[in-house]
Amino acid sequence: MKKSINIVAVPKGTDFEEGLKIIKDAGFEGVELNIDMEGGVLNMLSKESEVKAVREKVTSAGLDVASLLPRGLWEFQLTSNDPEKRRKGEQLLKKSLQICNWMGTDALLVVPGVVKADWASGDVVSYDVAYQRSQESIRKALDTAEKTGVYICVENVWNKFLLSPLEMKRFVEELKSDYVGVYFDIGNVLVIGFPEMWIRILGKLIKRIHLKDFKLSAGNATGFCDLLEGDVNWPEVMKALKDTGYDSYLTAETGPYKHSSDAVVYNTSLSIDRILRLNG
Repeated sequence: MKKSINIVAVPKGTDFEEGLKIIKDAGFEGVELNIDMEGGVLNMLSKESEVKAVREKVTSAGLDVASLLPRGLWEFQLTSNDPEKRRKGEQLLKKSLQICNWMGTDALLVVPGVVKADWASGDVVSYDVAYQRSQESIRKALDTAEKTGVYICVENVWNKFLLSPLEMKRFVEELKSDYVGVYFDIGNVLVIGFPEMWIRILGKLIKRIHLKDFKLSAGNATGFCDLLEGDVNWPEVMKALKDTGYDSYLTAETGPYKHSSDAVVYNTSLSIDRILRLNG
């Protein structure tokens, strides 16, 4: 398994190349980048030459692109009651797959849709309708995924949707494509289940892992905390990953609770080293 971290971990305002240098110096092998709607290092208007220039900066820093994350799928939800928002979400999904191909990574994190999320705009969507709409939108992108060789990695997020590993597995398998998998977030699932159980049930469907920790006593988003400070049973999680043969990136996704210095990057790297030494 390889160590990676989302670029948002570096202090806000840090130059992109300096941020990559910090990540490399901290001992990471890969970095996860975000695709913005506009602005930023990568966005929906980025041309192939611009994307490959970003890729060159990453590789020159001695890092791999572990995966990409399109932020716009929270705004343009694939399950939205607004048909125009769904259409834009589908466009975003296809363009993001192409950007992944240009960036040289085979994994795109995808928020499959939202029944309701407290921090996201949009009406409440009936669960069964969300299920149908999400699959319909993802099916429209399957040809692009297969042509680019990029996995559509459905993530478990706080969206009141796909709330069990059995349902997540069924949702992915029903799409009947080798290029649809799961981006499993360990910390996100703790409020509704046991990550080690999800890992064993999803098995080879898991293409990428997000590392987060969470304090159950908080009961809300304030519970997200530094790795090893929460209630994740890391020995059991690592045992499940090893038993299922997972050998790709472990990407730390730090929340908005720390960004004042680069210490979070170095401390996260040390925590992952300790987690990797756990035998379960």
